[in-house]
Amino acid sequence: MAITPQWKDELRARITLSTVIMRTEKLVKKGREWSACCPFHDEKTPSFYVNDQKQFYHCFGCGAHGDVISWMTEQRGLSFIDAIKELAAEAGMEVPAPDPVAARKAEKRAELVDVTTMAQDWFVHNLRSGEGREALSYLNNRGLKPEVLREFGFGYAPENKQALNNALPQFEDQMLVETGMRIKTDDGTTYDRFRGRVMLPIQDARGRVIAFGGRILGKRDGVAKYLNSPDTPLFDKGRTLYNLHRAAPASRQSGRVIVVEGYMDVVALAQAGFADAVAPLGTALTETQLELLWRMVEVPVLCFDGDAAGQKAAMRAVTRALPLLAPMRSLSIVQLPSGLDPDDLINENGPGAMEKLINEPLSLLDMLWNYERDAKSLTSPEAKAGLKARLMEHVDTIGDGDIRALYRRELLDRFSAFAYPPREARGNQLGQNQSGQFQGGRFQGGPWKGQNAVPRSLSKGAGDVLNRAMAGGQRATLLTAVIAGLVRHPQEISRHAEALSHLAKLDPNAAPAIESLIELSETLDSHATNAISEQQGYPAPPEDQRYAFLREGTSPGEAREELAEAVSLLAQKPALESAMAATIARFDDDPEGSFAEQARLRQQLTTVEERLKAFGRRKAGAPATQD
Repeated sequence: MAITPQWKDELRARITLSTVIMRTEKLVKKGREWSACCPFHDEKTPSFYVNDQKQFYHCFGCGAHGDVISWMTEQRGLSFIDAIKELAAEAGMEVPAPDPVAARKAEKRAELVDVTTMAQDWFVHNLRSGEGREALSYLNNRGLKPEVLREFGFGYAPENKQALNNALPQFEDQMLVETGMRIKTDDGTTYDRFRGRVMLPIQDARGRVIAFGGRILGKRDGVAKYLNSPDTPLFDKGRTLYNLHRAAPASRQSGRVIVVEGYMDVVALAQAGFADAVAPLGTALTETQLELLWRMVEVPVLCFDGDAAGQKAAMRAVTRALPLLAPMRSLSIVQLPSGLDPDDLINENGPGAMEKLINEPLSLLDMLWNYERDAKSLTSPEAKAGLKARLMEHVDTIGDGDIRALYRRELLDRFSAFAYPPREARGNQLGQNQSGQFQGGRFQGGPWKGQNAVPRSLSKGAGDVLNRAMAGGQRATLLTAVIAGLVRHPQEISRHAEALSHLAKLDPNAAPAIESLIELSETLDSHATNAISEQQGYPAPPEDQRYAFLREGTSPGEAREELAEAVSLLAQKPALESAMAATIARFDDDPEGSFAEQARLRQQLTTVEERLKAFGRRKAGAPATQD
């Protein structure tokens, strides 16, 4: 059998990377990482970091990056198989017997990389020769700096059908065909694919040249402006992101990754100081490319042109992403001004304009709502019903149950506010704003001002939950505070019904109160603000000084916003824990995927726990009244 990715993942999981590196280098603990002066280049200030959780090392000075296997080959000088054998012995694993077929494929790929590397050197040479004068002038006129041309490896393919095989006679013509740089016709003749074009190398995650992209000079009828290599044994466009090998280390510093439409957009952004940009290669984002992005950051930023085509490209990415959404894993979208691409925007308004847009993106949900709302005229009831149907079709594709429920609730809320706006006549008839607060058993605002509240009956089990938490005047936990907040603001119960129902399944202690509240909420007048109490006159819960939704005088909007944040936080943790259990359970069937998913979920659990603590601390600093 071959040494599979799953086998290598298990090997990495059994070896602590920092322990291996500390055998030859002095590492210093820095938070969750280790640091040192880089062993790959001379430096006085440490820029070399080792992360055991993510199983890689990285130098921010020279860009050296790898895992425990690459450490053994690049720093220790071992061959790949010798490194594997040494690490396997340490980990107590057996090295799989070599697969002759896989070995031949690997050898073939290595040979083809030699071809593409030599071709790249030739393209670069051409750009500086007399033949490339027009191409170099074109690039200079676009404002590209010499250092950018060198960094990205710009070159030139001359207008000659036999130029490449004449320049690389050491390689058989069939090898040039297999790399995609030559085309073989039905009658057996071959000719160069790229002719009269500015050339850019397409590299894999390790920086090896695996394909090319070419931009035509001038305009030619029937000739594509941009041309990429076809899929080859080296290159699968649906599994490759342009500039990934540069953007990945940059994104670890910036905490983001920007996805643009084409490789010239990537180059323009890099010249303006945005080193964390990538692009698909002539196709809409695929599931594999989305997974590559999510390995770098939780919420990649999609940046598409402001025209209709850019809008459609953004929506294709959104619809492709919806089934794959998971807790703490989404997309955000930047929409450029109409008619501008990143290069145009930067040239006209400077890098600051792009930075501002990137820092204020639309959420995936906002993009989905805005696109469908604006897709068609909504002047009739039938058209509005069509909007709702389209939105729910999108929601139904979401794989994660909790996220699907939250999207459905949020989009239905937006649709209701849009399709059923408040009637001013009703407000005038009542003579005042319908919003009000329930204070001391009476409504202090709205059309029921001064009237006694009519309580709904809360079950004994629900009342007991609140009584135990409130006993002795102690402050409520977040869960109990949320239940108490829903007692005070029952009009919010239905909004969070699905998330609360899921929470009740995972927390038996909270189930009686949640189930009772959901049942009672169905009897509430949708236009009223009613308190809920026990039949015996269970009082509204005491105030908790931390939470606005439990303080008297809180506006409905503020209470609604804070309750939504609290419910979201409560729902996320058990959802992640449930996902972790499911991931662990499928380890035997999919060890590679399970390892990666467990690492991602652990990081997300840590983030949610920190957000829960921060939420409590933030609310503790809110204005308080005396107990």
